[in-house]
Amino acid sequence: MKIISQPVKLSELWEAREVDFTEMMKIVVDVGQNILAIDADMHADLEQILLLEGSRQQDLWGANVYPLNEKNERLEYTSFINIRPSQGNRSMEVMDQPLRSKMAEIVNLLLL
Repeated sequence: MKIISQPVKLSELWEAREVDFTEMMKIVVDVGQNILAIDADMHADLEQILLLEGSRQQDLWGANVYPLNEKNERLEYTSFINIRPSQGNRSMEVMDQPLRSKMAEIVNLLLL
């Protein structure tokens, strides 16, 4: 698991990954601090390391990144940690379009 706060090549993270999913890596994006955590078996593990580093729960959203896909088809906004009725998200998928756009902006800035 790694916290990414500065741009890094996604291909390098993919080659050095610890968790060997066939075609994707799990990420949790902190939309408040513009950082993300990557490379774990579960989104909850990534969420936990970000919380320990001072992130706020309401700012953390899970997704999957597919490094081998084209850039515009890289993100899937789905995770159990996204089920948050108190924040208006009753689904595993992030439904709020402005939030999805913010997540994509952070991912595209940090994962080159």
